[in-house]
Amino acid sequence: MFKGQNVLLRAVKREDMNRQWEFENDAHLHFLDGGKPRPSTLDGLLAFYDNTLSKGEGEEMNFSIEVDAKYIGHCGLHNIDQTARSCELGIEIGDSDYWGKGYGREAVKLLLDYAFKHMHMNRVWLNTHSENERAIRCYRACGFVEEGRLRQHLWLNGRYVDRVIMGVLKDEAGA
Repeated sequence: MFKGQNVLLRAVKREDMNRQWEFENDAHLHFLDGGKPRPSTLDGLLAFYDNTLSKGEGEEMNFSIEVDAKYIGHCGLHNIDQTARSCELGIEIGDSDYWGKGYGREAVKLLLDYAFKHMHMNRVWLNTHSENERAIRCYRACGFVEEGRLRQHLWLNGRYVDRVIMGVLKDEAGA
């Protein structure tokens, strides 16, 4: 568990899947991620938890984001490359009541601290799309810089948008 001022990053619990199922079926969240809406079943999500998340094995570190003892989303470090000492960061605040209040920024900073100080990573990267301005502001506030852009890479809401690749190095994060 990693505790910030307002945010707790903790192990994913099976009971989180009930709330996550609501987020999985929110079309707006899929657009924020650059995906397309897809229906999800609770049984499928529970099976994913049972087969993957509960084991905590492999090349991923997954966390639930909790605020005021309430599950509001998830985050993690993926595509961990032990040779290059790099990994990809992913985050989703599914509960829109918690958007724009700094919880995502705090969760990202906790993840970066974990990646750099405990996993000894040198670089953390992520990707989003150019229309996700709130996320880009959050990532910049956490030290990420734009490293690349794949022009018109995603079809989103009836038009093409850019995929934005951002990264932060250990030295830049003050870790």
